[in-house]
Amino acid sequence: MAKRDHFGSKIGFILAAAGSAIGLGAIWKFPYMAGTNGGSVFLILFIMSTLLIGLPILLAEFVIGRRGQSDPVTSFKKQAPGKPWYLLGWSGLIFSSIILSFYSVVGGWILSYLVRSIFFKLKGGSENYFSELFGSIIQNPWEVIIAQGAFMLLTIWIVQGGIKGGIERASKWMMPLLFVFFIALVIRSLTLDGAMEGIKFLFVPDWSYFTGKTILLALGQAFFSLSVGVAVMITYASYLSKEERLGSSALNVALMNIGVSILAGLVIFPAVFALGYTPDQGPGLAFIILPAVFEQIPFGAFFMIIFFILLLFATLTSSISMLEISVSIGIRSNYELRRKASWIYGLIIFLVGIPSALSFGVLSDMHILGMTIFDFADFITSSFGLPIGALFTSIFAGYQLSKTELSNELLLNRPLFNAWYIIVRFAAPIAIIIIFVQGIIKLFL
Repeated sequence: MAKRDHFGSKIGFILAAAGSAIGLGAIWKFPYMAGTNGGSVFLILFIMSTLLIGLPILLAEFVIGRRGQSDPVTSFKKQAPGKPWYLLGWSGLIFSSIILSFYSVVGGWILSYLVRSIFFKLKGGSENYFSELFGSIIQNPWEVIIAQGAFMLLTIWIVQGGIKGGIERASKWMMPLLFVFFIALVIRSLTLDGAMEGIKFLFVPDWSYFTGKTILLALGQAFFSLSVGVAVMITYASYLSKEERLGSSALNVALMNIGVSILAGLVIFPAVFALGYTPDQGPGLAFIILPAVFEQIPFGAFFMIIFFILLLFATLTSSISMLEISVSIGIRSNYELRRKASWIYGLIIFLVGIPSALSFGVLSDMHILGMTIFDFADFITSSFGLPIGALFTSIFAGYQLSKTELSNELLLNRPLFNAWYIIVRFAAPIAIIIIFVQGIIKLFL
């Protein structure tokens, strides 16, 4: 029987975990969230939330995963025999699959834009060209389904190769390239005339935006961008050897997530201000505003290709982590079934995602609680699935595992360990409940 795979190196694990965390949350979502919520103030609150709340929960998931050395369901059964904590593993499977079902739709959009940019088909002929193009793409049933399928094929191809041969190898070249490409884009953006206004927007606080709403949104962004709450990090940490120090790994993942978010802001905001746009464009920033921005700068077509390659890399590093949860639970200890399971679960998730892909076109009139199928899938996972999963994960680490067990696993100095322990037992659950209540209010009021 095949043996359970493991990460071949600490850097391989860090890059894979960071890739899962970064995803569209840092490159696509952070800029438009910051753009509509005060720029610098949002960034400050995001960094504080990531380090003070998100990082401790991430570390808790690392502990649970590494101690279990198995898929999430089996890990909870091992560490809490006879208790229903294993349901957290199943909830991770369900919600990560829902996330991947609509995440792959966005991955398909990116592929559509990337192909067009490579063949220099992204050339605005009118003032509203890019807005009309985006609308035509997401409303075309054949294009969105074929593109979504192509994105899922890429995800399956990587995951079927296993941890060392697939996920770790892909992350080792995709993540460094992501940073290199981003730095090139930052340099180009910062050399535009008028770029300083964008820098001020990102780094000089306008405290009028310091409100309860901004705090909650920044906390939610930090929380969800770290991929905590759906057993992704529990799954990845289960492939980690006992020799690795979890504290430094978790800190590196959090810092890389913050770093890429700031780089994304440095790419987007200087260019947006330099060319006379406003930063509060919302989710369409990457697909409508940025192509228009790139079109107006020298060598813009080349930089547009780089940007969509970046988006593709970031999306893939997250999608492979979400498919890995299904595969790890599906195969349990039958590791020779990995290839078959990758294709079966990948195909199922692709089929589940088709209604989301069609929700802006032929199914645009179909609504659930006033939302399109795509928006509902996003809402139900972001506002319910992730907070509930992270809340109970935090409670499990803080109350089910003994203080001695946690201390022996983390090997932190006493002040750091005590601070982490207090956050996991008290501060993190309170913060998650606030996010969860916000989601309920948004739904019913």
